[in-house]
Amino acid sequence: MSTSRHINKICIAAVAVTLVVTILFMCGKYIGLSSVSKTVKYESTLFDTSYVHKIDIVMDDWDSFIENCESEEYSSCTVVVDGEKHANTAIRAKGNTSLSSVKSLGSQRYSFKLEFDHYEDSRTLDGLDKLCLNNLIQDNTMMKDYIAYVLMNDFGADSPLCSFAYITVNGEDWGLYLAVESIEDSFLSRVYGSETGELYKPDSMSFGGGRGNGRDFNMDDFDFGGDSDETAAKTDENGESGQNAANQNGAPSGSGGQFPSFPGGGQFPGFSGSDGESGGFPSGGNFPSFPGSGSDQSGFPSDGNIPSFPDQSGESQGETDGTESGDSSEKGSRKGGFGGFGGGMGSDDVKLKYIDDDPDSYSNIFDNAKTEITKADKTRLIDSLEKLSSYTDLEEVLDTDEVLRYFVVHNFVCNGDSYTGMMIHNYYLHESDGKLSMIPWDYNLAFGTFRGGDASGTVNTSIDSPVSNGSADDRPMVGWIFSDESYTEQYHELFSQFIEKWFSDGELEKLIADTAEMIRPYVEKDPTKFCTTEEFDKGVTALSQFVSLRAEAVRNQLEGSDTEVDASSLNLSDMGSMGGGMGKGAGSFDIFSSIKLTAGDGSEISLSDIVEDTSALVSATLSDGTEIDLASSDMKNLMQTDFSKIVSVKDKNGNITNLSEYTVSVNMPGRSGSAPDISGNPDGAQQSDGGFTPPSENTEQNGDFSAPGGMSGSFTPPGGTADKSSFTGGSGEGEDTSSQGRTFPSSGGTPPDMSGGGTNSDMSFLLLTVLSVLILAVGIIIAVKKKH
Repeated sequence: MSTSRHINKICIAAVAVTLVVTILFMCGKYIGLSSVSKTVKYESTLFDTSYVHKIDIVMDDWDSFIENCESEEYSSCTVVVDGEKHANTAIRAKGNTSLSSVKSLGSQRYSFKLEFDHYEDSRTLDGLDKLCLNNLIQDNTMMKDYIAYVLMNDFGADSPLCSFAYITVNGEDWGLYLAVESIEDSFLSRVYGSETGELYKPDSMSFGGGRGNGRDFNMDDFDFGGDSDETAAKTDENGESGQNAANQNGAPSGSGGQFPSFPGGGQFPGFSGSDGESGGFPSGGNFPSFPGSGSDQSGFPSDGNIPSFPDQSGESQGETDGTESGDSSEKGSRKGGFGGFGGGMGSDDVKLKYIDDDPDSYSNIFDNAKTEITKADKTRLIDSLEKLSSYTDLEEVLDTDEVLRYFVVHNFVCNGDSYTGMMIHNYYLHESDGKLSMIPWDYNLAFGTFRGGDASGTVNTSIDSPVSNGSADDRPMVGWIFSDESYTEQYHELFSQFIEKWFSDGELEKLIADTAEMIRPYVEKDPTKFCTTEEFDKGVTALSQFVSLRAEAVRNQLEGSDTEVDASSLNLSDMGSMGGGMGKGAGSFDIFSSIKLTAGDGSEISLSDIVEDTSALVSATLSDGTEIDLASSDMKNLMQTDFSKIVSVKDKNGNITNLSEYTVSVNMPGRSGSAPDISGNPDGAQQSDGGFTPPSENTEQNGDFSAPGGMSGSFTPPGGTADKSSFTGGSGEGEDTSSQGRTFPSSGGTPPDMSGGGTNSDMSFLLLTVLSVLILAVGIIIAVKKKH
């Protein structure tokens, strides 16, 4: 042992240095040090974007699972990912609007969610706990989501990773999907490190049967007003009058039972499928498709109002602080419910506006928390929203650089199905120590395809006025950018960098072309896709054209020019859109290639066997003489068609093909056969002889109307009374809002180790703590021995 006379000083110095380093790890966030994100293995394996991955789902009871997909209950399966087997994996269908839309289309191509840790907490796929498999509905390009996420990640916005994957079921082709990193534990750990913070998915839409969103929808909850003095007197925060009890919020007297709360005598405004009219129900009282694809992004007239809706926050996940949430339905309606038309359909909390200090006023945020939250977490978030809404202390309550980068990409791709759109959903809110940031989600209706319609108007959308049906001040998370010239300048500078990076040498057009080339062989063989291969090619061309024109329009705006770009040659619906039905294009599956003809002797042929060019078909005639427009983008009429009653079809040249000698049905593939034995050899999963089993010939449609959001039921035309009990519906498409599986502990807690490789700051902290104690002990021992 050293007898140096300086040994005491050396030991004390070593202990002090070690303790200082340890304190920095423990309290770094309070002195400006941020938690470092970590590298995980799945970034370079599953989310390698240079090739299409292969995922085989192996289940003995696949047909039963598909039949019960709308329940969104988990089932156990084995998943083989790029040859690596993962047994006892949980799988369920996912989505809200898309979930109900898939069934209404007569398809079985649901989006899925895989949970590798559902049955065993420690199990992951190379560090990934949960994976979403998106079915690419309403996306003829098959890449709108993919391109948006690539742009977000490349530009420094906190975003999920993604890659393409070709799905097989028991070895049989199922289709091309987009594999997306779920915004849960592993994402938070990868992006934010040990200081994961709190995560929310604000949403007030409840038009459908997704987990959390929509399951509690009830037509009786609609506030048709009429007698409410409070409602009549309300004025929104922008000074615009709310729904008037006499004229707009109640059923108009003498209107013959017309739909209340709308201009024009209470008629229903501007949804697509309303027989070419911007107001009023179509003949027969059928409910038109929703949302619209009319002159503006919402499909509603700019001066209209909708009825006040109570708060529809979906499934409550309960309180974790021992308090009761109470009944917030009145506040949801009072604070906006689905809101007035000036601000979209979301309530003020999903707009991220400060309401008051009562947590119950923010039920659409807190009930949709993805991490466990406490009363302190709620208070902290409300304080941040108050400062955000007043545009004060913004550097304290915002990760300004991240949010600016998010909105640069978001506003470039023109996603109306989002925070800046009418629905005001499809985003995640992250909060850590009072600082807020945004996480993108669900961009399959980006690039102007949520509304369709006028391409020139969309291409020239102002980057400084990105909110549809409202002003930026109505959405403070984007409004702050324009509240101060310095922030606006930063935003414009980042936008210039983005345009320069992706368009100076045509990089984005090249990415689109390379991606299309990579996935095209899989699109061709995909048996369940929602479009034809020809529509895919057309969609890719339209997407490339859109981004080029959009970049030109943004350049003009950044240079201060008022010159608008002419995009009249561009058809946005070629990319697939919200208004797509069962006809050609607009995100639909190819109904013509799916029609099966059965002759009297039982032999079967397809429609294309007797019709030279099915793409030229424009109408079909039923046995009762009714003529159906097969080229219509209105899903409603097609979904109510009994295809077994079709007796002839007509093409655009007037040529009629007689089908009366056949029984007509829609042949969508199912899956049957037992799961192959994959023990010992994952490749064996590809040897299944399981075949396709067509579903019942006719898909039963409940009610008298159907819409893309899954809204179905009956509606009595003016002069009668609506049967409210028969109205069901779907929420905006996207991830579920209820917490499943593992959740993080309360604020300041540490997630489980899912690294699969890389560093772990929690382990480093533990080692440093142990080292500090050991050095301190050694120092004490040396000092004591030296004394003696």
